[in-house]
Order: sequence, then structure tokens, then C-alpha cells
Amino acid sequence: LRGLRLPRDAASWRRFALQAGLNSVLPFTLIAWAERSVDAGLATILNSTSPIFIFLLSLGLAGAERPTLRRLFGVAAGLVGICLIVGVEALGGLGRSLWSQLALVAAAVCYGCAAMFGRVFKGLDPMLPAAGSLVSGAALLLPASLLIDRPWTLAPSAASLAAVLALAVVSTALAFTIYFRLIRTLGPMSTSAQAYLRVPIGVAIGVLFLGERLAPTAWAGLACIMAGVIAMTLPARGAIPLPFLRR
Repeated sequence: LRGLRLPRDAASWRRFALQAGLNSVLPFTLIAWAERSVDAGLATILNSTSPIFIFLLSLGLAGAERPTLRRLFGVAAGLVGICLIVGVEALGGLGRSLWSQLALVAAAVCYGCAAMFGRVFKGLDPMLPAAGSLVSGAALLLPASLLIDRPWTLAPSAASLAAVLALAVVSTALAFTIYFRLIRTLGPMSTSAQAYLRVPIGVAIGVLFLGERLAPTAWAGLACIMAGVIAMTLPARGAIPLPFLRR
């Protein structure tokens, strides 16, 4: 409808395939497997650690945006806020189902690497890497799905199909288009702040539509998350670099 055309060169599609592996194929599969044995609260905390790995990756990668004290504060404040909203008691499950928890951490590392790698698409309209990576991801996962799930033997309900459609269109396709635009305009570290926003948005939906109630610590957690997101996304002009990065 917008007159865009996907690139036809092999190099672009190799980049799309790598982005798909880092941003959807590996993390989606790891999270789906891990959450069979890890409580949702702890899974949320572990899956929200991708800004930490982007921060660490930016310390060593040439050409990456330089981390600052303000962004270090933002990373820490956001993670504290996640723990307060979900409930610090969720951390009590650390160490159980170790491999599943490591899978969730690995998924967060994948998201961090995907955000850093997403910088290679700066010259493209955001819809092109979104479409290219999702097409590549489907091509990678479809054979495994046919082999493992045998979808012709399944009988999903209409509600399940509607949920999958909503997840695909709104929470993935539209979200990826916005994501690649933010990578281009804000950079990977600031874009990663969205990992912290998932929890308060999810909690707000539960309060508004499901009649859930907030724990007393949740308000403090929300304040920490908002402070962390602001610290991570404000323009870096005049920000103080970390002492060990000064030249």
C-alpha cells in the first residue's frame, strides 16, 4: 500500500535472517519452553533484563553509543521497579529449574544482541526489516513446527485463533515496525527501555479490565520504572560518561 519493496539481494536477507534468529526465533522458543516450569513473576523479571545486556555490550563494541552514569542509573532503577511490581518474593524461586531460568536469561541476551544488530537497518524504512525478519523467522520455524507440533492434528478454539491473530498483528508486526523506527531514532540502549514498560502496562490492563489490585509496593515500583525509562531515553547531550570510559 505504501509502495515499499523488499530488497532482493542476498546480503539483506542474511541480515534479516540473523535479526529474526536474535529477535524472535531463539527468544520466543526459549521463553515458551522455560515458562512451562518457571513462575510468571520470575519469568517477567528475568526476561526484562535485556537493557542490562545492551549496557554491557555497549561497553565493548566499537561504534556503540557510550553508556553514561545516567543510563546506568536508568538500568538499575528499571530492574528494581520490575521486582517491586511483580513482587520481590518472586526472586525466591531463583535457583530452582535452573536450566529454564538460564533459558530466560539467554532470551534476554538475544533481545540485547538484536537491538545492537538492528543498527544495520538504519537506512531502511522500519517496515522493511520488520517484514523481512518476520518472513525469515517464519521460514526458520515452520519446518520445526511441522515436525514437532504436527499442526494438522490440533484443533484450536476460535478464541485461541483470535488471540494468535491479535498477537501476530498488533503485538508483533506493528510492534516490530515501531521497534525498528526507535532503533533508528533513539538507538538500541534507549529502545531497550521498552522491556521495563511491559510490566506496568500489563499490570494496568489487569487493573482496568480484570479487576486486579495493585500491591502497595507496586506504586513505588512504577515510580522506579518511570524514572529509569526517563533516564535511559533522554538525549545524552551533556551526560556524564562513566569514569572508566573517559579518555
